[in-house]
Amino acid sequence: MAHLSIAEALRQGLREEMARDERVFCIGEDIGIPGGWGGAFTVTLGLEQEFRARMIDTPISEAGFFGAALGAALMGLRPVADVQYSDFLFCAMDQIVNQIGVMRYMSGGKVTVPLVMRAPVGATGRGAQHARNPEAIFYGVPGIKIVCPATAYDAKGLLKAAIRDDNPVLMFEHKSLYGSKGARAESGALDASSDIPDDDYIVPIGKGIVRREGGDVTVIANLLMMHRALQAAEELAAEGISAEVIDPRSLVPFDWELVEQSVRKTGYAVVVEEGPRTGGIGADIAATLAERCCDYLLAPVARVASPDIPVPFAPPMEDYYRPDAARITRTVRQLRDALPA
Repeated sequence: MAHLSIAEALRQGLREEMARDERVFCIGEDIGIPGGWGGAFTVTLGLEQEFRARMIDTPISEAGFFGAALGAALMGLRPVADVQYSDFLFCAMDQIVNQIGVMRYMSGGKVTVPLVMRAPVGATGRGAQHARNPEAIFYGVPGIKIVCPATAYDAKGLLKAAIRDDNPVLMFEHKSLYGSKGARAESGALDASSDIPDDDYIVPIGKGIVRREGGDVTVIANLLMMHRALQAAEELAAEGISAEVIDPRSLVPFDWELVEQSVRKTGYAVVVEEGPRTGGIGADIAATLAERCCDYLLAPVARVASPDIPVPFAPPMEDYYRPDAARITRTVRQLRDALPA
């Protein structure tokens, strides 16, 4: 048993999978430079010493190395493509949307695309071009699974499950949760470290988890927002409101059974996301809950999200932009009058 940060857990997961299966390799920018940082957030630090031939550094061309990763996956390898910031996924949109996401379907299942795409998300003082939460954009792209770990345990388990999956998997990782150290330490980061078992394990893709049990309102949140929701639940508990916090862990497939079970119990739901409100994942979750849980909901599903503007650079504006525990508690309080005594 070891207590690891998310960055350390991901590194351990990559090391184990590369040792287990010689078809696994990593590809991306600055991921395997001897004496380097190990990618933008230290995840691949030192792996080049063990797997030099399978840590492929690329030019700054996301379309190029995502295309190379796709070709390798089609030929039977299991690549892990590392993009430095999720914003740069848009440089490879044709490869991701028109090729990676549809090849298995278009071939009638004759080919598989066992490709993992890792992408850091979140506003962390870097300005609008390095701060997106683009989960909702890819949420609507058929053929790609999406996972969003909020703890080190889940990060390692979901990564290992993704590498072993025969479908393309997009893993979003929040920069404020990595727990990277030294030159890559994030100001204002939260502790998302976990005890990691020595034995091999995976976290099944498509299975959410109840992070805190409660009976008055269901709060659905992932990545950094899951931690903010737990903070809000603590504050609400002091006011006599019992919030159940659900971390979906996977967006595609989504654990509707777990969420519906909670909403049927509480009668109230709040969906929290860091991305913009319009067209966000919260909108789809709210609409689906309205369809599936209409007879159980005692009030409309509430949403907490960022405003529909580019991410600001100035720290005070960024703090205002991104949802926090106070905004979540305020939204829950708006339902308070309807809560049963």
